Amino acid sequence: MTSDGYHAREMECKSETDSVVGWEQLSSSPTGAHNSIPTLVDGEDDLGDDQQPLLSKKIADRKRANKGKLSMILGVTLPCCLSIFSVILFLRLGFVLGQAGYWQTILMVVVGYFVVILTVLSISAISTSATVEGGGVYFMISRALGPEFGGSVGLIFFVANVFASASYIIGFVEALGSNVGTGGSLLHCKECGLPVGQWYNFLYGTAVLFLCLFVCLVGAGLFAKTTFIIFCAVMVSLASVLFSFGFEDETTARVPKENNLISNATVLNYTSWSWNTFKINFGTHYTEDYTNPGTLMSFQSVFAIMFNGCTGIMAGANISGDLKNPSVAIPQGTLLACGITFIVYVILFTFSAFTCSRDLLLNNYNYLQYINALPPMITVGVFAATLSAALSTLIGASRVLQALAKDRLFSGILHPFTWTVGKNKEPLPAVLFSWFIVQMTLFLGRLNTIAPLVTMFFLLSYGVVNLACFALKVASAPNFRPTFQVYARYTSALGVLSCVVLMFFIEPAYAGATIAVMVLLFVYLLIRGPATPWGDVSQALIYHQVR
Repeated sequence: MTSDGYHAREMECKSETDSVVGWEQLSSSPTGAHNSIPTLVDGEDDLGDDQQPLLSKKIADRKRANKGKLSMILGVTLPCCLSIFSVILFLRLGFVLGQAGYWQTILMVVVGYFVVILTVLSISAISTSATVEGGGVYFMISRALGPEFGGSVGLIFFVANVFASASYIIGFVEALGSNVGTGGSLLHCKECGLPVGQWYNFLYGTAVLFLCLFVCLVGAGLFAKTTFIIFCAVMVSLASVLFSFGFEDETTARVPKENNLISNATVLNYTSWSWNTFKINFGTHYTEDYTNPGTLMSFQSVFAIMFNGCTGIMAGANISGDLKNPSVAIPQGTLLACGITFIVYVILFTFSAFTCSRDLLLNNYNYLQYINALPPMITVGVFAATLSAALSTLIGASRVLQALAKDRLFSGILHPFTWTVGKNKEPLPAVLFSWFIVQMTLFLGRLNTIAPLVTMFFLLSYGVVNLACFALKVASAPNFRPTFQVYARYTSALGVLSCVVLMFFIEPAYAGATIAVMVLLFVYLLIRGPATPWGDVSQALIYHQVR
């Protein structure tokens, strides 16, 4: 090495040493104590944006983006639990058990959750394969099967959420009337209480819906806070129910005022724990529904209503854009919610079958209040569960509508629904339009009238979600690499088949009409839909064949 080369190398080493020493000084306090390197991750700007390490800047940007967003428990598990419980938990347990009997009721629960779990597996696979943005199920299907499938099913899923929100509000009003309406169960005077009737119920529903609108306009943060409070109220109510089943002695309940099928003087017995009561309740006894006189119930009609108690699994996916980590929160949070609610349903149906006479189950759907040690707790639970479910589906409907509008699939007709307001970018027009459609749906008036329609819309949506997962798996799409591995093409195919079979089993006319509407929307988008920057599964199938 020459003398000039040696000196050049010495100067280079000295420069490197000075740099290391300078960096170490930046990392140390004046007292000599070692501190972490100041980066944007730690909330400091000492080095300036241009001097920040690239990884640190990306992590900092992600933290800023996630600030104010919802965790798995608050954003997925709790909303899913409350949406699944909804009106069935406190208002239709007796109806289902009294009509179908214990063994068919458990069969309905198992079949319902079988379909739901298959769908959750498909949702989990799709959501962990790529970034899930706002719009939930619509975003998943449109990016997997293309804009034609995504747009048609997204619009149907919007309608499903609207009808579901209306059914929950009607359930709230039904509970309001039976508890504090004229001659309500919480009132000692038969002539006291709120006036009841068709138009009064519509007025009460409008007021409750307006409260939901206020919460939606404030944003997802308040929704998360109210969800946690409501969930606590429902859990306390459930705890009081379980306690009462264990310690309440024999008692009686009165026939509700709206039940005109039997005499109001009839005594409805709570027998406490009895093997004879269970034997009577074990078999079926399909008869008229006192909230809809003249209609004889059947396995199909009861299952259509009971399945509403399983349809809240999209509550977390619907607000995927408001979650901190959707790819982790959606699968784990939804499966956890399914496990919790399944156990609760089986316990309550079993306890009721052993303790409640069939006359009580069939003729007073509010029977849990009469056997509860603290009757007002059931009222709190009913109000909390139905109000939360109405909130969740209303917010979900607005987010799906906003996502549809952003993609401009319907030639800009929905463009106004892309507008947002406030620092949290709340979709004000989408929320207001969803609120208006729910308000119109309230004219249907009866819970058992809306429930089968809700079931049809959700079964169709679930079927297409399973179809999307199946097609991606079969096509070996290069961009389909889910981190969630507890699924297979067979589970997705079985999910599609189960949903279609159940739709036609429950009501062939409704099933055919729903599928026909989806096909018409599909054809419209195929002909008139704009070009989109994302691919679809047909391209993956072509790639799979020529590979």
